[in-house]
Amino acid sequence: MAAGASARPNVLWIVGEDCPPWFGCYGDVLASTPVIDALAERATLFERAYCTAPVCSPSRFSLLTGIVPESHSPADRMRSAAERPDWMTTYPESFRAAGYYCTNNQKTDYNLDVDADVIWDESSATAHWRGRPDGSPFLAVFNFDPTHESSIFDAESPLAQAMAAFAKKLRPNTGLPSPDPLVPTVPLDAVRVPRYLPDTREIRTDFAKYHEAVTRFNAFVGRLLTQLDEDGLTDKTLVLLTSDHGGVTPRSKRYLYDEGLHVPLMMAIPGRERRRWAEPVSSLSIPTTLLTLAGIDVPAQMQGEPLAGPAAPSPAEPSYAFSARGRMDERYSLVRTIRSRRFRYLRNYTPHRPVIQHQAFAWNAAGYRSWESERQAGRLTPEQERWWLPAPPVELYDLDADVDEVVNLAGEGAYAEVEADLRRRLREHILAVNDNGFLPEDSPLLGWDASREPGAYPLERVLELADLGLERDPSRLPTFAEALADGDPVVRRWAAFGLLWLAPEAGPAADALRSALPDPVPSVVVPAAEALARTTGEEAAYATLARLAEPANNVWTRLEAINALTYLDLDRVRPYRAVINDAAETSHEYLGNAGRYLRFRLDGDYTPDAVVFSVNGFFAGMAAGAGPDRSSSH
Repeated sequence: MAAGASARPNVLWIVGEDCPPWFGCYGDVLASTPVIDALAERATLFERAYCTAPVCSPSRFSLLTGIVPESHSPADRMRSAAERPDWMTTYPESFRAAGYYCTNNQKTDYNLDVDADVIWDESSATAHWRGRPDGSPFLAVFNFDPTHESSIFDAESPLAQAMAAFAKKLRPNTGLPSPDPLVPTVPLDAVRVPRYLPDTREIRTDFAKYHEAVTRFNAFVGRLLTQLDEDGLTDKTLVLLTSDHGGVTPRSKRYLYDEGLHVPLMMAIPGRERRRWAEPVSSLSIPTTLLTLAGIDVPAQMQGEPLAGPAAPSPAEPSYAFSARGRMDERYSLVRTIRSRRFRYLRNYTPHRPVIQHQAFAWNAAGYRSWESERQAGRLTPEQERWWLPAPPVELYDLDADVDEVVNLAGEGAYAEVEADLRRRLREHILAVNDNGFLPEDSPLLGWDASREPGAYPLERVLELADLGLERDPSRLPTFAEALADGDPVVRRWAAFGLLWLAPEAGPAADALRSALPDPVPSVVVPAAEALARTTGEEAAYATLARLAEPANNVWTRLEAINALTYLDLDRVRPYRAVINDAAETSHEYLGNAGRYLRFRLDGDYTPDAVVFSVNGFFAGMAAGAGPDRSSSH
């Protein structure tokens, strides 16, 4: 039974959107963060905290539900609205049931079909603990949107102006003015450019701009803490500060490296001593921890271990943080990772695609355009070039020696034991959470309940096939060819991927690939057709992909087909330009972005500065999304 309301702490949860731990208390010297640093002095500070996904909405799903998004697809894919089962309880509902007054100011973007007005007492730009009934404990969440990725976009661009207009509407009621465009005060020569990026003025400027955004976040935190003090509540309130995911500079947001996953996490708990926690922890544990500290029963669904209370692990015990990446906007990239205190291990289940793929929204940042321009000019070092090449199936980094994660240790004998251990732990995690990420986006099996029906989703078998494919061993061709005729479409899909990863050396399986082209399940046909196109170049493969890209098909089939065509011989794709035009002109944000990019490539006039992103498509996507604030779901 939960404790009485009078004994419970209030909770103030402050979120810096897209904000990495660029604070003095984490060792950063460029942003000015005295308020945050003072908070850290009286808090438990988690040095290695990582989000479940490196982008807003999947990560926010896990913060709301305590469930990793890949357990309940399509919550793991950008701009989705996963269906909410009756049993799925959100943490604000648990707090409200226990007598708390719960407010959210104002970000939602949960990738779940929940009504913010139902789960919160108030969710608005004016929501505040000061609206609570007398004597009620409160849980108040405040989001600082000016640290969003769009803060570093060119201020005069149509998107930046549109985002600024929305930011004014979404400004929390803290007394702070709406932000002006960021003008960096940090000297550009003071910026440390990571080894994976070229040293250009544009990239240095992005870093300097974002340090200014972090400085503004510090002022926001200061205003809230002052209000708390004015109300005499400081000694009665647990203050939690974190972010939904890591930073926004190139190869951070959307990517499973530390710069995309590392989040600030500190909790100032009344009556508890400050400490620093060095072992990795997951943001998945935040809802569980808050409920535990408030004396509220934790819903059985929640997967995170509490970081405080009698069930909390010792900060001296080794621990691990898991994160996942699925479809990011218009690009497909399935990656899973585990972080130990020293190492990061990744498995790339789309090694036929580069790590960095063009994404229209991200290319609004000058840094990405500069990086690609340097590549086209032939000025990148091997450490900077490799991210534009097909992803290695396995990556292993020693963060103690290689903070930028550029030296891949996978396969090196000296690290074989570490690699084997992390691979085993990651596989156990994938199976334990019943990872839906290996299902296509139009699968009827997506979701917690459907994917757990006995016999419905053979994840262990699929995972074995996917892992076998990552070995890229031509002797396994018969195995994949046989599996391509399996009765389960998910098995057939991953057999096709196994052959795609062996192309163009998949010639002995060409007949099996041809036999797959009439498969009634498009998610099987797309990788099979791409594998056949790469292996034999025959016209039937191109024609099949073009047919699947036609408007008669569902949007996810079309998007996968357009992505496949983008990475094939463009001279062979040009005869199907009418299909590409249909995709480019659609109102669907992601399909339109993918179609326009491919059209630029077909026309031979693509440059990194080409305007692929559509503001109208972006706002059409918002209107089609779940919730009122899809504008900042990126």
